[in-house]
Amino acid sequence: MSSPTTPHGADQRRGPFRSGERVQLTDEKGRMNTITLTPGGAFHTHKGFLTHDVLIGQPEGCVVSNDTGHKYQALRPLLSDFVLSMPRGAAVVYPKDAGQIVTMADIFPGARVVEAGVGSGALSISLLRAVGDQGYLHSFERREEFADIARGNVETIFGGPHPAWQISLGDFQDEVVKQEAPGSVDRVVLDMLAPWECLDAVATVLAPGGVWISYVATVTQLSRTAEAIRADGRFTEPDGWESMVRGWHLEGLAVRPDHRMVAHTGFLLTARRLADGVTGLTPKRRASKSEFSAADLKTWAPDDEKWDTEALGERAVSDKRLRRAAKDAASTVQRGAFKNADQPDGAGGQVTDQ
Repeated sequence: MSSPTTPHGADQRRGPFRSGERVQLTDEKGRMNTITLTPGGAFHTHKGFLTHDVLIGQPEGCVVSNDTGHKYQALRPLLSDFVLSMPRGAAVVYPKDAGQIVTMADIFPGARVVEAGVGSGALSISLLRAVGDQGYLHSFERREEFADIARGNVETIFGGPHPAWQISLGDFQDEVVKQEAPGSVDRVVLDMLAPWECLDAVATVLAPGGVWISYVATVTQLSRTAEAIRADGRFTEPDGWESMVRGWHLEGLAVRPDHRMVAHTGFLLTARRLADGVTGLTPKRRASKSEFSAADLKTWAPDDEKWDTEALGERAVSDKRLRRAAKDAASTVQRGAFKNADQPDGAGGQVTDQ
């Protein structure tokens, strides 16, 4: 646990390797595995075994050899490594988008932030790191299974419950106005299918000048949210964008873009709350066909009740998988390990639990 003067979870990120810690091993071919250090334990591969006792007490960044002489570089997993391989029920917010959210929404130490939905807790972890122990993050989630998974993942990476975090079950637009005072929230972060349905709730709890940022998957969601914000009049002109990350191959003079990249994952949309009674400025634009009708709304959403994961081309998550992920996330708090849960392409290697 952290001392009164040390930010929560910081002690786990420094010093020599200790029993119960997760360590990321990288071999000479760049293959990565994550193990949990246990006295007397061993990491086995087809190329031999490495005893955990060799690592316990060693400084981070050391290089060790197994019984056949194969070398491994040992480091603590970064947040991005953990997020891409932690137990999950819902798709996670990728590190590239979480970084954009923290920066573009100006999530500052001590900020009061509300979030919906929490999913598997990936974005919650980044938000908690940004607001710090003296801040406040209230996460709203409709599904109890997702909340359990998120709670386990957050407690795993921080070494226990975070003092700034509260999680509640229920619909955001109904619950947030009951649990947060009007104008008391600095930032609102929404990761949901229909953020336009939360306009009144966001406008009620968000302080003047506060930032509302939404993460949406499709162009139709982006467009409808932006038009709803414009029509409401209590917010500044919305700003939308997406980010794409392309790595580079660096080897001598062979410097070129990687063949694969993390391209579209989602769109981000921001707007700021205006003071009560103020009418926002409408940017002057050239005349264009930007008006829309009720028929156009049908192209956005033929039936509002069909705004679900399947309508957006996402795979539905089975109850069995959710129960398994929640069990894995909860168990990591006790044993300090995490398993490889449907790791996407480009994630930090396989995860083993020795």
